[in-house]
Amino acid sequence: MTNENKKIMVTKSSLPGLEEYIDEISDLWDTYWITNMGEKHKKLERELEKFLNIKNLTLFSNGHLALESVIESFGISGEVITTPFTFASTAHAIVRNGLTPVFCDINPDDYTLDVNKIKELITSKTSAIVPVHVYGNVCDVIGIKEIADKYNLKIIYDAAHSFGVTVDGVGIGNFGDASIFSFHATKVFNTIEGGAVTYGEDSLKQSLNNIKNFGITGPETVSEIGGNAKMNEFQAAMGLCNLRHIDSEISKRKKLANRYISNLSEVQGLKLQKQKPGVKSNYAYFPIIFDGFKRNRDEVFEKLRTQNIYSRKYFYPLVSDFDCYRDEYNSDETPVAKYVSERVLTLPLYADLPLEDVDRICEIIIKMGCKE
Repeated sequence: MTNENKKIMVTKSSLPGLEEYIDEISDLWDTYWITNMGEKHKKLERELEKFLNIKNLTLFSNGHLALESVIESFGISGEVITTPFTFASTAHAIVRNGLTPVFCDINPDDYTLDVNKIKELITSKTSAIVPVHVYGNVCDVIGIKEIADKYNLKIIYDAAHSFGVTVDGVGIGNFGDASIFSFHATKVFNTIEGGAVTYGEDSLKQSLNNIKNFGITGPETVSEIGGNAKMNEFQAAMGLCNLRHIDSEISKRKKLANRYISNLSEVQGLKLQKQKPGVKSNYAYFPIIFDGFKRNRDEVFEKLRTQNIYSRKYFYPLVSDFDCYRDEYNSDETPVAKYVSERVLTLPLYADLPLEDVDRICEIIIKMGCKE
């Protein structure tokens, strides 16, 4: 298959060697314990606590249910300030808890919540902030904490994009009252599907375990109303395998990101994300903003698609423009988020993407920007 005929997807799941995974799951045929917090589940929780350098971690079947569950566990009520520049899950988890999302605009540098615009959105009904570390870009954790402390608000970070990211050596899961991670198949670290909540307050562990397991607290005791969000042993086994290779995976992504930067950083009309001082990135995504480029984002998206290169308009449209929200919200009230969403494109990035494919993607984009 020639380069022109080969499909290049925006992302691709990282998998361990087949034999490694088979070896990891083989003992499940001895125990027949394949769900309900088995040994692999327990081991993965311990290993992730060490790798992420956090005090407590509770696994879930996916990141969305992790977010829904931690919101419920805190007993949050009323209004929750969050961003419209995110995946649907962030707002859905708030709404599905009977709460009202209040959308705050983002800053134009790293696309995270603009801390200068949070205070004006706080009312007597506000009980929490759910910021998002977008593309692995870290929110202003200090500024958000100052606001939350002043107004007695909970902070739950959506860190779905931020596995392995550190700030001045501190694991990203240590900020706020809790953070949630997604271990979906397309993430830097995956357990096929999966997720986790990280937190400092020890008492939260029992509450989260109750919520994710029907409220069952004993063989004949159901103490509260809960759901079913348990990670099974096959997911945990995949996580144990992938965790062994995570440093190598991130290192490969770094080389690809640096190649994109080398090729595109001087191209007029393209804006690349900047690395914050003290932040160790996981190179989860490579977004570019078309701002003054000869062709618009959609034209570049279509041109790449004709070459079997599948980029993504991530995040477009804004959550506030979704059919299920647009009657209640006006995306013009978050103009920076709207501007970025209409111009952003995430380019293919995954660990085994060949460097020559990165060069070809960049060449197509650069040619589109040349004067005729």
